[in-house]
Amino acid sequence: MSTSVTVIGLGPMGRAMGGAYLDAGYRVTVWNRTASRADELVARGAVRAATVEEALAANEVVVLSLTGYAAMYAVLEPAAAALEGRVLVNLSSDTPENTRAGAVWAARHGARHLTGGVQTPPSGIGSPEFDTFYSGPRDLFERYEDVLKVLTGTDYRGEDPGLAALYYQLQMDLFWTTLTAWLHMLALADANGIKPSEITPYAAGTLGGMGQFLDFYTPRIEAGRHSGDVERISMAVASLDHVVHTTRDSGVDPALPAAVLETFRRGAAEGYEEDSLTRLVEVFGGGAAA
Repeated sequence: MSTSVTVIGLGPMGRAMGGAYLDAGYRVTVWNRTASRADELVARGAVRAATVEEALAANEVVVLSLTGYAAMYAVLEPAAAALEGRVLVNLSSDTPENTRAGAVWAARHGARHLTGGVQTPPSGIGSPEFDTFYSGPRDLFERYEDVLKVLTGTDYRGEDPGLAALYYQLQMDLFWTTLTAWLHMLALADANGIKPSEITPYAAGTLGGMGQFLDFYTPRIEAGRHSGDVERISMAVASLDHVVHTTRDSGVDPALPAAVLETFRRGAAEGYEEDSLTRLVEVFGGGAAA
């Protein structure tokens, strides 16, 4: 097992990763375009590479923590001759298609590529309670899994380099829309004199119960069963219409709930008003069938 690693990209996440490897006793080489970002890690024992070429030459395993794959090309392309034989563990967020293209690019320069999607903020790095999605060559993942587990738990999704990015973006789809709905809720509450500390416990209770809904509806969705025996799109339209009016009456921007209401109305207009809201899976996908 490798006990040395290079970390390229020292934003909050990259610095947390470098720190986790130092805590685990690894020899760590770091590089960042703004060199001062390495100061804390260097003070703890990391080696600051003067160039990207030096960072790549230092270790076989190179962890990338960048803003996206465009940043990877900007950083590594000028040093492409030093990529031969390197294992790139790319933990930068991007689209599945971009990660697939990145894996091809790495192979063209003699490197092997693992895609990662980290499911924790920097504060969770170093904890096995959180996971990172990985995809790419299985043999590569298995060979270096212990190295990866220094950062978080691991969840291998398959050989397709784009799978880890896809699973990550699926999680982000849910996370950002849910967080935004909570923030809109707080704005509506505030307009009516209700403090965040007063309403958030109720929000937490609602979110805590969502798992039961997901467990109930998932097998029905997979079976293509969208009967309105529990709830119906027509009910959702009426309910969310009340939310939109309450929002407007409170002087709060109704754009968010209005956009969701428009989606519900679209489902109703396509003939599914008496079906379950789960029919929207097909409406979203553009493949709804009666």
